Amino acid sequence: MATAPIPQLLEAAVGAVGGEVRTGQRTMAEGIAQSLEDKRHLLVQAGTGTGKSLAYLVPALAYAVENDAPVVISTATIALQNQIVEKDLPRLVDALAPMLERTPSFSLLKGRSNYLCLHKIAGGYPDDLDPGALFSEASVTGEPAASERLGDQVKRLREWAEDTDTGNRDDLRTPVSDRAWRQVSVTGAQCLGAQCPMKDSCFAERNRAIAKESDIIVTNHALLAIDAFDGHGIIPEHDVVIIDEAHELAARVTGAVTETLSAGHVRSAVRDLRGLGVVSTALDDAGHALGDALGLQPDGRITGDMPPVLSDAITLLEIEARQAHSDAKDAGDSTAASTAGARKAARTKLQEIMDVCARLISPDEDDVRYISHSEMTGRSIIEVAPLSVASAMRRAILDQRTTVFTSATLALAGRFDQAAGSVGLFPRSRVDLGAPMSGFMRESSSAEREQWAGIDVGSPFDYPKQGILYCASQLPPPGREGLSQQLLEHLVELAEASEGGVLGLFSSRRAAETAADYVRAHTGLTVGLQGEDSLTNLVRQFREDWSMCLFGTLSLWQGVDVPGDACRLVVIDRIPFPRPDDPLKAALQERLSESGKNGFMAVSARHAALLMAQGAGRLIRTRSDRGMVAVLDSRLATRRYGSYLRQAMPPLWYTQRASVALGALERLAAAPRRS
Repeated sequence: MATAPIPQLLEAAVGAVGGEVRTGQRTMAEGIAQSLEDKRHLLVQAGTGTGKSLAYLVPALAYAVENDAPVVISTATIALQNQIVEKDLPRLVDALAPMLERTPSFSLLKGRSNYLCLHKIAGGYPDDLDPGALFSEASVTGEPAASERLGDQVKRLREWAEDTDTGNRDDLRTPVSDRAWRQVSVTGAQCLGAQCPMKDSCFAERNRAIAKESDIIVTNHALLAIDAFDGHGIIPEHDVVIIDEAHELAARVTGAVTETLSAGHVRSAVRDLRGLGVVSTALDDAGHALGDALGLQPDGRITGDMPPVLSDAITLLEIEARQAHSDAKDAGDSTAASTAGARKAARTKLQEIMDVCARLISPDEDDVRYISHSEMTGRSIIEVAPLSVASAMRRAILDQRTTVFTSATLALAGRFDQAAGSVGLFPRSRVDLGAPMSGFMRESSSAEREQWAGIDVGSPFDYPKQGILYCASQLPPPGREGLSQQLLEHLVELAEASEGGVLGLFSSRRAAETAADYVRAHTGLTVGLQGEDSLTNLVRQFREDWSMCLFGTLSLWQGVDVPGDACRLVVIDRIPFPRPDDPLKAALQERLSESGKNGFMAVSARHAALLMAQGAGRLIRTRSDRGMVAVLDSRLATRRYGSYLRQAMPPLWYTQRASVALGALERLAAAPRRS
């Protein structure tokens, strides 16, 4: 049986979820199918409401079945992964199976630390905490109540291990703290692998075995990066990957390949060695020397040569870690069940210390080294991260497989070049979608397949009629002292005119707290503040309470979906430029400026534009939504880069007049409420 055409498959898929095919959705699905056939990379900007998940899942399913080859779907957020695996794919498979050559299969692939380790539970590893710590109270915001002791959580996990069929942390009915979960799980580096006596019943291995037999494998950006760069072979062999939430990819990859070192890392390794009976006084002393050296250094990036006292401390630490790594090879009581696990854990930590020391002493040309101190914990750390991951992504991902990138925010000011460059594609290699490829290009090696296309399929929303973009140009530009009195007073005016329904997106936690306190003191409105309850609860309350306001920081800028009139006003306190002391962005901006390019526009303005687009995108979620995005930073109207930022945002009707904004909000609040 031949597979049905993409338009027919899409129509069946949309019918299965109770919707209707949209023009942009069909354009996107056909474009992805074309790119997979041509083995050509593709960037797709698909505005909110396009239905992009279905638009890429349909051609992915068709390709996987036709070619008997798996397709990997990578996302940034757990919420989207769960939506795809628990809601979208089950309905799509049922709807499309009669129209495909066979019924496709799918699975969700996570890192090993997301699963219970049966060997660790059985005593195959030493406890990660001192015995006394197991009976301390949990105290992490958003985690189990402080009244539940850590030991009680671990006991609950051990009981759950006897009943669960998956061992998957997400299947827990009652959450536990990260500290508790670490007592029953291991990382990929700590796993004994083929030497594990319980490998045949391992939950993580069972999950990987299912993934190997699946047509669609859903995973996350961090696991995709770690697997591609380190060659762990976690993700099955594949020649197609579709990356949703692609605007997050470069940052997630950077985080995955950033290495950190502190005296605490050394203390942890020393503790593990002590459990094996290995005396490591020299390593302990080297850790203290590192802590002392870091304490002498200022916050920020290390430019030029590393200070001698720090360089000497890291060099000594590498030598002692290498010696300890050798000493631990055959250490421990060979009759104890936990010895193999303890040895693997200790040697893994020592290897990580050796690797980061070597990289800090001899960094790659694009590596950036920086130091930070925490007043809260008193901890000093040094980190090393790549200035750009574009080259690494090109080698590890793009040269090996056809890649589709999609997001609501990829093309800034109508151009894909910056987004393409950030993930390793060359702007000069862009071609039109569907442009003919020579026979040579079709059969050429992956390294030669650099061509890519970019399409913007638009949005089904009529933004100028559904919403207003208001810039409060009369306010003073923001300063270092925090939110101005004029801004706070105007925020109250806007919130009262809207009668609540305000999603406040703030550039810092302090700004969100200040605004929440002021609105609470000067209005009768209920204000939910991120951090005072779990984000899930706060968003649920905001969705259900028409007059509530919700204020917060970055998680709200990108992760909130509240359709309907519960969210009528999105407030942005200031343009979200990166912090001046952000070491990576500062270094990249300097390099671009030195090469004659506009570093500010390429780095800081682009960063701000992506977040502004994401933040403004919280307002209009359906065709019936109405509302306003109010930017309380006058620079959006008064500075030259303001027009660039506005072009990146949804094309709402624009005004700078406060009277117009207040009047529109009053009329919106007085309109009949939509269910």
